[in-house]
Order: sequence, then structure tokens, then C-alpha cells
Amino acid sequence: MRRSVLLLGLPLLMLAGCAPADAPGPAAPTGSPPGTSPDHRREGFEQRAAEAAEAWQPDPAWTKGYVPLQGPTLLTGDPGFTSDTEAAFRSGWYREQINLPAARPADTAIRFPDGTLTVPLVSAAEAYRELDQGDPPSCPGRPKAPPRTKGGPTIEPGPDGWVTSAPEAACTPLTVTAVRLGTAPVPTSRGEAQVPAWLFDVEELNSPVARLAVAAHAVTALPEPVMPPRAAPDGVVGAQNLQTVVDARISYQLGVGACDTEITPLVLERDDVVVLGGGVTNTATACTDQLVLHPVEVTLKSPLGTRPVLDVLTGAPLHFGVR
Repeated sequence: MRRSVLLLGLPLLMLAGCAPADAPGPAAPTGSPPGTSPDHRREGFEQRAAEAAEAWQPDPAWTKGYVPLQGPTLLTGDPGFTSDTEAAFRSGWYREQINLPAARPADTAIRFPDGTLTVPLVSAAEAYRELDQGDPPSCPGRPKAPPRTKGGPTIEPGPDGWVTSAPEAACTPLTVTAVRLGTAPVPTSRGEAQVPAWLFDVEELNSPVARLAVAAHAVTALPEPVMPPRAAPDGVVGAQNLQTVVDARISYQLGVGACDTEITPLVLERDDVVVLGGGVTNTATACTDQLVLHPVEVTLKSPLGTRPVLDVLTGAPLHFGVR
């Protein structure tokens, strides 16, 4: 499954680096806690991964319905972000300069690799209300129109006449200038699908912002498998989200601790399911309590296809997140 959509979001913290799944883990340093050597980490991972694979029993909607594996707002190309416009996109700050159609379109088909599914849609006005997350916090109110000067927004005249102020980085909503109904490629439980979407042209960006147009009641939520009620194996961490899938190559993020080292991706591959996680070592006696998203990669023995990808700790299917 090749990705053609740029997925964006706001990570907690990113650390650079990746490692192949089949690379041997480094030897545990002297003083490592018992049960956290590479062999013990892999053994604990494989036991937990087998439990996750056995717990995976999705309902028929997984193969017959619409189960998206990413959020409903996405980009259809390179937006040409600046720091201000990227902050506005990630925060959902918009202002409309057009009348948004309130009529709902006719039911439309989602096109999957294995067939189609006709679903109800929302109107452009409804989609915009979901897209727009409010005003930037430093703005006293939503600007009614874009700035007319290159130097910044015009403010009321003072004793010396009209002046312009420097633009505030935290007060830059995106300006919607047009909207049309189209489609966007979306990863789903049935492979990459062409999904009806409202495409909003934005003055400050080079590509439209897409908001998926499928009505909420036609979207099936991700299954929530029931895993055995016990703690995670020592030295084993879970996968947080997928980044890209290209044939047999999967990049994803592990949720690790700030003081974890020797971070190694781990994978269990079966004919019907793939389980992802990782192994870590932590010898620190004191450390800050925070989640770090660490990028890693694995190569499967065969292309992923439509096999679900599960997190080793929760058994839940992974969705696409930031990259």
C-alpha cells in the first residue's frame, strides 16, 4: 500500500533514528535490570504479540464496512508551510471568505481495492464546522478579512494616524477561498480507498485541505480487543502509530521513556496479522516521566497487503499518525 497523502499532526517529542527489525539487538550493558537483555525482551515481546494476535477477532465491518485508519483532515499535496501556517493547520484555525453550501450531496461511493460502498455525506458547511477549531488564542476575535498590507494587519488610528503592526505568529488563521467535492486517498481496513472529501482551497497554502465528507454514522470505529489483564513484559514498549507503509516496509513510532536506550523495533508476522512493538533498556535510577515518540522501521517477509497491524501491548489496530 503506497501512501500518497501527507499526514500531519503535533507529536509530543521526536527523536531521530531508525533500525531494521532483523538487526540483532545489542548486548545488555553491565548492571541492566534482570529480564531486560535482548533475548529476554524478544521473548517477552513474542509471548505478548502471540496473545495480541489471538485476541484479534474483528466484526464483519472490518472487511465489509468503512473503517478509516487516519484522521478526517488531511492534505492532498505539499502545502508549502511556513512556521505560522503549519501552526494554524495543526491547530485548526480557519476563516472563510465564501458562502459554504449547506445542502448535503447525494449518497456517494467509497472505492476500495475490493469493491465499493455507498455512504451518506455531510454538507460543505458541516465539514467546515468540523474543520475549524476556533480562533488562535492571542486573537481578540476572528479577523473578518485577510490583512490588506504586506507589513501586517492594520490597526485603528492613533494620534499619529494609521499604522501597521508586525504580524503575530500565534494569530494567523488560514483563509478558505473556495470549496468543491472531490476524493482523497485514505488508508482503511480494506486497503487504500478513494473517499469522498470536501476540498478547501486555502489562500496561504499550495494544496487544498481535505475534510472527509462521510457522515459520522457511516464510519465504523476501530475494534478494541480484550488483552489479558497483566503488565507489559519488562523492556517491551508499544507502538503508537504508523507512519508509512510501502510494500513490505513499515515505519512507525514507539512510545518510549525519556531515559530508554538500545531502542529496537520488534515484529511478529503471521499470514493474517502483523504485531509491532519494541524493546528498550533503562538503567537510569531517576528520570523524567514523559512519553517520547521514537521512529523505527521494519521489513516484513512479504508485502503487508490488507493485514491488520496491531500494537503489542493493547492488541488494538494501529492507525496512521504524524510523520
